[in-house]
Amino acid sequence: MTDTAIEAAGLGRRFGRRRAPALDGCAFRLPAGRVCALTGPNGAGKSTLLALAAGLLRPTEGTVTVLGTTPAAARERLAYVAQNKPLYPQLTIAGTLRLGRDLNPRRWDAQVAERIVAEGDLDPDTKIRALSGGQRTRVALALALGKRPELLLLDEPMADLDPLARHQLTATLMADAADHGTTVVMSSHVVAELEGSCDHLLLLGSGRVRLAGPLDDLLAAHTLITGRAGEALDPHTVVESRTTGRQLTALVRPEGHLGDGFQSDRPSLEEVVLAHLRSPDAPPLLLDAREAAV
Repeated sequence: MTDTAIEAAGLGRRFGRRRAPALDGCAFRLPAGRVCALTGPNGAGKSTLLALAAGLLRPTEGTVTVLGTTPAAARERLAYVAQNKPLYPQLTIAGTLRLGRDLNPRRWDAQVAERIVAEGDLDPDTKIRALSGGQRTRVALALALGKRPELLLLDEPMADLDPLARHQLTATLMADAADHGTTVVMSSHVVAELEGSCDHLLLLGSGRVRLAGPLDDLLAAHTLITGRAGEALDPHTVVESRTTGRQLTALVRPEGHLGDGFQSDRPSLEEVVLAHLRSPDAPPLLLDAREAAV
């Protein structure tokens, strides 16, 4: 066993010589046993990063290790659910689960796979081609959890689910991760939903890591302040500042005392993420990245 689920050092991936790299110089460390929110705008590199960790792509530069080894060597110990949820359309649900069992004979957990399907009121004899997008998602997640992975990689897994199904499946994922110590990396655009289910954050912007580390530590490192326009913000690290009339509002990483002229509040995850995305030149913050952040 290793205490690190994923570690990247100088990780880059380019598609074509003339295009900007999908990932560029990424460095971070994700400890094992965490539930990690992977977020960022479209084109930030989230899907590319997950495909690299799953061993479906090779880096153009740098390295990524998974569960202490290469992604290819760790493949039996991880599960990956891609955005398009690829399944064999001619198979039934039951046949799909049997295929999962046959491909993972040493680790297959039929009970959890069948329970996830049953909770969606799905007929096991229904063919995959007849399922809706949300139903296909449920079957894909049943396959992934049935594999009993140490690392679960999910690319926008809940995007085509209705709110109730999204809530139910997220609760199932979180309970399973807690019971088995599974590391989960889940990409999503719905930042507000991630705050209640994840304990680690990886924020990508323009192919680079903007924030990485334990969620509580990252939030604690930022302060939302208001004060009079013109108040000096030195020596604090300013992520974003706005002036409306006579009032200044800023998200900062404080360096010492803020001063009596400011009112301070703890920001939400959404406020921190949006401020960093609106301010691409703000200094990144990478926590617990070992030598990879050097």
